[in-house]
Amino acid sequence: MIRVLLADDQPLVRMGLRALLDSEEGMEVIGEAGRGDHAVEMADALRPHVVLMDIRMPGLDGIEATRRITGDQRLDRVRVALLTTFENDDYVFKGLRAGAVGFLVKDIEPPKLLEAVRVVAAGEALLAPTVTRRLIEEYVNRSGDPVSFPALERLTDREREVLVLVARGLSNHEIADYVHCSPATAKTHVSRVMTKLEARDRIQLVITAYEAGLVRPGWKVT
Repeated sequence: MIRVLLADDQPLVRMGLRALLDSEEGMEVIGEAGRGDHAVEMADALRPHVVLMDIRMPGLDGIEATRRITGDQRLDRVRVALLTTFENDDYVFKGLRAGAVGFLVKDIEPPKLLEAVRVVAAGEALLAPTVTRRLIEEYVNRSGDPVSFPALERLTDREREVLVLVARGLSNHEIADYVHCSPATAKTHVSRVMTKLEARDRIQLVITAYEAGLVRPGWKVT
């Protein structure tokens, strides 16, 4: 059973989402929050598999609420997807940086929403690699100088190379072909990079590589 927490300041939106999710076999809504701070408290108390988080809410906005949930090690199995009417690159990037696994617009078709919840609960991201790269590239283009990440010094040369390949959108099998190792070894490298950089998923690795200047707009490796 996929346990879902709804966080939206509009009761009618929550009502519609609850009706849809509760009618689907294998899903249940275990709580509703109308404020960002309440969403954080309920995520801690209820430990849902998925939080559907609106971006604009009183108390805390959805991005800060997401940051607090994903930054709590006790909630490392809680996955947050942003739910918004604003298909805005800045919002999406900031949400991803805060630890969200992707975003959904509120006019999404019901079957696609249900599938998205399943994808998130399974530990996957909601943004395709090409979309993720475009958003991050555009954001970093506007943001100026690279950001310093001391944790990058903990990476070996091979792990640093793997980080760049992940940022370029390569799968584990493609990374294995590129560095001439087995897919299992490539997966191990990626896992170690995620651990050393304290990244929750591959999206976080892509963001870090771009912000650190390891990958520049145009997909040229430095």
